[in-house]
Amino acid sequence: MESLITHLLNGLVYSMLLFILSAGLSLIFGLMNVVNMAHGSFYMLGAYIGITVVAWTGNFWLAALVAPLVAGVVGAGMERIFFRPLYKRPDFDQIILTFGFTFVFIDVVKWIWGVDIQNLALPQSIGGGIQVFGAAFPLYRLVLIGVGLVLGLLVWLLLDRSRIGAMVRASVDDRAMAVGLGINVGRLFTGVFSLGVALAAFAGVIAGPIMSIYPGMDIDILIPAFIVVVIGGMGSLRGAFVSSILIGEVDTLGKAYFPSSAMFLIYLLMVTVLLLRPNGLFGIRDAR
Repeated sequence: MESLITHLLNGLVYSMLLFILSAGLSLIFGLMNVVNMAHGSFYMLGAYIGITVVAWTGNFWLAALVAPLVAGVVGAGMERIFFRPLYKRPDFDQIILTFGFTFVFIDVVKWIWGVDIQNLALPQSIGGGIQVFGAAFPLYRLVLIGVGLVLGLLVWLLLDRSRIGAMVRASVDDRAMAVGLGINVGRLFTGVFSLGVALAAFAGVIAGPIMSIYPGMDIDILIPAFIVVVIGGMGSLRGAFVSSILIGEVDTLGKAYFPSSAMFLIYLLMVTVLLLRPNGLFGIRDAR
C-alpha cells in the first residue's frame, strides 16, 4: 500500500510539471493558433539558466524567478521577429521554423553549458521527507504539487477573471473587432507568447532538482506536453490540468507496474479520448 501511495504521489508531481509546461503550450497553441515545436526548448533553457543562477548566487528561488523572466524576454523577441509574419501562413511554415529553433537551442546549450548531464541542487530549506498516509515522501516534491496548483489557479484567474483575459479571448474570437475596439492585438499576443514560454522555463527550473538536465531534454518532454494539450482540448486550461493528471498518473503507474507498456498506455489513452471526444475533453468545435 505504501508503494502505491508513493507511486500516486510521484505521478501527481509529474502531472504538475506537465501541467505547468502544457499550460504555456496550450496558451500559444490553443489561443494564438501557433504551432510552437520549440516550446520544450524553453523548458530546457530555463533549467540551464537555473543552473547558472544557482552557481552564481546559491539561491534556488532566485533562479526560479530569473529563468522565466529571461525566457520570457527571448520569447517576446522571437514572437515579434519570427512568428508575427507567419500568423497568416500555413501551419507547416510555423512547424518548420520552430522545429529548426529546437536545433538552434540545443547547439546553444551545448556551446554554453556543455553536454554533460547535470542537476540543480535541492533547496536546503525544503529538503528531507514527510509521512503521507504512512509513506515517506520528499518534502520538495510535495511543494511542487502545491506550486502547480497555485500557478494553475493564478493563470486561470488571469485568463477567465481579468480584463486582460477578456481582451485575449476577444482578440482570438474576432481580431478585426478587437482592433476596432482599440485593443493592441500585436502587443497582447506578444505578452501571451512570452507568458507561455516563461511557464515552460519555470517548469524547467523546478524540475531540475528531481530530473536530469541535458541537451535534448526538450524533445523528451515535448511529446507528452503535446499529448496533454490534445487530450485536454486546444486552449483549455481546465483540459490541460485534467489531462496532465491523467497522463502523469498513467505514465508513472505504467512505468512502475507495466514498464514495457508505459508509453503504449499513454497513446491508448489519447486514442480513446479522441475517439469519444474528437476535440478533446474540454475542447470546443473550431477552437483555435
